[in-house]
This record gives sequence, C-alpha cells and structure tokens, in this order.
Amino acid sequence: MTRALIADDEPHLAHYLRDQLAKLWPGLEIVAIARNGLEAAAQIAELQPDIAFLDIQMPGLTGLDVAAGIEGLTRVVFVTAYDEYALTAFDAEALDYVLKPVTAERLARTVERLQRAFAPRAGGDAPHVDDDHLARALRALQAAPAPAAAPLRWIRASQGELTHQVAVGDVMFFNADDKYTCVRTARAEYLIRTPITELAAQLDPQQFWQIHRSTIVNLAHIAGTRRDEASRLFVRVAGWDSELPVSRAYVHLFKPM
Repeated sequence: MTRALIADDEPHLAHYLRDQLAKLWPGLEIVAIARNGLEAAAQIAELQPDIAFLDIQMPGLTGLDVAAGIEGLTRVVFVTAYDEYALTAFDAEALDYVLKPVTAERLARTVERLQRAFAPRAGGDAPHVDDDHLARALRALQAAPAPAAAPLRWIRASQGELTHQVAVGDVMFFNADDKYTCVRTARAEYLIRTPITELAAQLDPQQFWQIHRSTIVNLAHIAGTRRDEASRLFVRVAGWDSELPVSRAYVHLFKPM
C-alpha cells in the first residue's frame, strides 16, 4: 500500500484533502496529518511516507524548506493558494502541485501521475525519485524575483546575557532548531532568532550555501566532503569535529568541486 502524509496549518483543508484522496485513491494510506512545517519535517523523517502533500505557506518551516530537507525517497506534491508557485518546474515527474481551492478534477490528475510513478516496474525495481528534477524545481521556486540587497556583513547575536557584534565572515556555519538559529564561529557559539530561510536571503550566495533545511555553511571554512556507505553526503568544516549532512536537494552544489 502506498503511504502518504498531509501537511497544512488549516485543519479543515487538510481533512478535506484527506477525504478527497480517499475517494480518488482508496488504496492510499494517510499515515499522518502535520499542522506545521516543523511537525511535517519530523514526521517525514520518522515515517518515511511515499508521498508528502505539503502546503507551501506554513509556520515554522515552509513547504519548500520541508521538501529541501527530505533525505529519503518521499515524493513531494505542493498544495498552494499562490499560483506564482505553479511554475513549469512542477511538470517534471519528480514533483507536482495542486492549487487551492483543491478541485476533484485537478487532484485526480495528480493522483493519476502518482499512481503511474508507484506502479510496479519490470524486475521489481523501486520507484525512482529524480534528484536533478527536485533540485531544479526547488531552485526555481526559491529564486527571488527582485534584485538582492547588499549581503549581510554583521550579525547581532546573543551569548548568555550579552549581545555580540559578529562578523559574518567569521561564521563557520548557521544551524537552526525549533526556536533559535545557532551562529558558530571558530571560537564561540551564539544564538539569533532569524529563521534560516530569511537568513539565506541576506547572505552572500557566493560565500554561503544552504546545504540542508536547517544549515547554511560558509564555503571559506569547508575542509572537505565525505560520502557514507549509503551515498549520503557530509561536509567537513575546518576546526569543527562533527560533520554536517547535505540534503539531496543540495548535493548538486558540490558536483563541480
């Protein structure tokens, strides 16, 4: 049985989508309904559903953030009220989108596409998720249409009761949790409240790369990369003992290196 997760901060819309899917695809099992982006990311990591229906505009993490952090083979369908997100990138078999208000006709086309993707294949091969399609779609969706402002040079960050002025160039990486974003330099760790997605838009893209939904790394501090036995990519930062995982949506950044 194909397994799916629904994530929407409006419960009545999530339940409506669940009911419509039950009519169109009786064999689809809804394993969870998440109320926000953080909950969706945690449940996808734990349950590893075949499909995630993600609302784009959610508190905590957007649907784009959640999709960028998926490590497994979960296929993404974005559900959005904003048609500017309905780009041609969604026509790739790796992704789909449904505009709100969700109509049975449009949802039926999505279900047909998904059923084709999960149909049994010759030799019993598992359905293939195209990482390149996913990467291109996320890049297209996250591209800012307006000219970027001057990159951030200084950050006011807290350490205990003190607030420090931290030079952005000294930051090795940023890592977010539920409430704060950690600012890690070679000598100290600080905290800020700026979300990763907002921070990424203010940093110099030639110097800082987002490599995970919760992590941005300073290229000047990268010592190398490593792949494990499952082909997952990790970044090694000079002066830092632990490795930073790279989501599959961002692996393409390291191919030319």
